[in-house]
Amino acid sequence: MPLRRFFNAGGAAYRNLGLKDKLPQMTDEEQIALLASDGMLVKRPLLIGSDLVLVGFQEAEWQKALVRPGM
Repeated sequence: MPLRRFFNAGGAAYRNLGLKDKLPQMTDEEQIALLASDGMLVKRPLLIGSDLVLVGFQEAEWQKALVRPGM
């Protein structure tokens, strides 16, 4: 999954840092360091499991991933 999906593009911190224009020129390591430096930059909810990663809430995607047959 591209790192860009982990950024909260609608948040004030993202806008204040001008990341729309800066992210494409940043390395993966720089993007990871930036995400780690400010929790407000991370898109939520975020769910990481052994076989899935869900970023942001899209009901159909979450339901498909979390609702198992017979539950």
